[in-house]
Order: sequence, then structure tokens, then C-alpha cells
Amino acid sequence: MIKISPSVLACDFTKLGEDALSVENAGAEMLHLDVMDGMFVPNISFGIPVIASLRKVSTMFFDVHLMINEPIRYIDDFYKAGADLITVHVEACEDPASTLRKIRSLGLKSGLSIKPGTPVSDIEKYLDLCDLVLVMSVEPGFGGQKFMPIATQKIKELKDLRDARKDLSYEIEVDGGINGETALLCKDAGVDILVAGSSVFGNPDRRAAIDQLR
Repeated sequence: MIKISPSVLACDFTKLGEDALSVENAGAEMLHLDVMDGMFVPNISFGIPVIASLRKVSTMFFDVHLMINEPIRYIDDFYKAGADLITVHVEACEDPASTLRKIRSLGLKSGLSIKPGTPVSDIEKYLDLCDLVLVMSVEPGFGGQKFMPIATQKIKELKDLRDARKDLSYEIEVDGGINGETALLCKDAGVDILVAGSSVFGNPDRRAAIDQLR
């Protein structure tokens, strides 16, 4: 079954804990937490204190997506804040392999992400260190963007690679412009996890929104 990871970027930050609990109660398996530094991406979101605060009120699986330069500097801090999985961008790491090994050394799941312009071939040599691969279907940095169809090609390529190699067992996640229509395209391509922001938090009936995506 497809997993849903609602992105808190689309929630009401005056009710962050309440909104997180609402999607947990509505059946979401994960909570997607986008951390931006204003350098790797042209936006700033939130960081370690917000995640640590959320961890006090939520038992959900924290799917932490670091859109920051050289994330290896902060892996220990996000671990202490309550992350369950940390995804980094191959484009933001001088040494992606060391960063992924660092994440795993703490007992966390490791994820690697690629932007729309980055081919799957750029991360193929790191896939055996990945528990998750995140395909960005929009340019990272802002919510509410339109889905880029090239993402479905990458999802299929990643699925084919996983099927062909016994040493690979990562899940495939997609993030950006996910709604009922684009979710179906990604599911057909072989995706395992859908990240959705406004299509979940913008619907007062969170359970219906999640069921529709699934």
C-alpha cells in the first residue's frame, strides 16, 4: 500500500502540533519535515527546535528532508531532535556516501534526494547506502508548485534498478505538486511514498484527503 507523508510546510504554523496530530489520526504513516537554509534553496523554513517540539506531541515517523548545504554538519542534532529518517540532497553534499553512512551509524534510515534536473545516474553509485530515494517533482524550496512529469520517468528508472539489483532495497518517495491526479501517475510508475502538502492540509477532512491520494 502507498504510504502518505504530509508536508508540514502547508500546515497552519499557529496550530502545528494540532495539525500534526490531525494527519496522524487520519491515517498518515509519516510526517514530512522540510528544513531549508536559504542557501541550497532560496527559502528558509524551520529547524531543529521545531522538530524537537513536535516530537514531544507526536509519535509519528519523522521523515526529515534537509535542503541545506553540507548536511553532515547537523546529522547528530536532527537525530537528537527526533528524526527517524534523514534525507539529504546529492547536490548539497561534498561526500554523499559519508553523509549517508553517518545517518545510518545513528540507527536512522538514510535518504538521498535529487532535484528535477539531476539524473538518476548521478546517484546510482550511492543507492546501496539508501533506505529511501526522494524524487523532487518540483524545484525544491517552495510549496504549491506544479508537478513536473519527468519525475515519473525517474521513479520508473529507480524501480527498475531496485528490481534488477539484489543489494538494493530503498523505498521511492516523490515530493511536489502531488494531488489525486499526479498521485495516480506516480503510483503507476512505481512510487512507494507520496509527500503531499496543500492537498492534505488544505482539506478540512484530512482522512478523505489521505484516502483520495492512496
